[in-house]
Amino acid sequence: MYPATKPYDQGLLDVGDGNHMYWETCGNPAGKPAVIVHGGPGSGCRPGQGRAYDPGRYRVVLFDQRGCGRSTPHASDPAVDMSVNTTAHLIADMELLRVHLGIDRWLLNGISWGTTLSLAYAEQYPDRVSEIVLDSVSTARRGEIDWLYRGARLFFPDQWDSFAAGSGLPADTPCPDMLAAYASLTGHPDVAVRERASLDWCAWEDAVLSFEGFGTTPYDGRPSAAMQALARLCAHYYANAAWLAEDQLVREAGRLAGIPGVLIHGHRDMSCPLAYVRELARAWPGAELRVIQDAGHVGSDASMDALFATIDRFAAS
Repeated sequence: MYPATKPYDQGLLDVGDGNHMYWETCGNPAGKPAVIVHGGPGSGCRPGQGRAYDPGRYRVVLFDQRGCGRSTPHASDPAVDMSVNTTAHLIADMELLRVHLGIDRWLLNGISWGTTLSLAYAEQYPDRVSEIVLDSVSTARRGEIDWLYRGARLFFPDQWDSFAAGSGLPADTPCPDMLAAYASLTGHPDVAVRERASLDWCAWEDAVLSFEGFGTTPYDGRPSAAMQALARLCAHYYANAAWLAEDQLVREAGRLAGIPGVLIHGHRDMSCPLAYVRELARAWPGAELRVIQDAGHVGSDASMDALFATIDRFAAS
């Protein structure tokens, strides 16, 4: 990775509805613009997330999506209005940030949920996108959501029983209703209820990732407020299928024709099965699918190498 650099500019952008979005820019102010779209929903930016980019050639933009990270208000506060936190709002926020920073076109680099948001943004504003790099790809189709929060129980029956019990609903409850129950619990006025539901949510997410065999538990050990915001936003978005029509991002992938795109995906990804990603790659004219055999959702050295090589290749374009 390239050396870590400190932001040369940062701020809180008023995006409306009482929300202020944290953003920062690193690298070369005159370099090629690239924006990193974090996962979750609700993970926020991580330190060192821009180190795949040559700071001499790239102007790297990072931002925390509504309700998480350093953006305000924070979704860990049960009084926060979640009705103004949807995919359409996040797309509008990204476009407002692009205009605010005076960027004509930028490279989109989405991770996990950030791939869904990047695709939705690019299909709405294709003229504003120079390239797209997606890592651990998801399109938030109902089948994908149902797999992650129900279908994967076939591999983790005990952990899923605990997850289902945490919703307070019968185990045969339809997936959207169970996710809606978690959305309610993670926004409960009682902090103990919120924390318990958030822990149950994150335990399930980590259980699915544990199958990859790398011993990582990225959802575990977060500060309480960050964990509550993450669980609340995830449940809120996926209970509503991210407010996307079924198969929308795949059906409209033709709008991305002419935009160089690379999809980097682990063969062992249990959170986002490869079959769904292949359907997207086939529908996207000219897209390049890089399947990393030893990687899962959290990646591997080989997937990081693929990301670095792609980012370096696009630096000259």
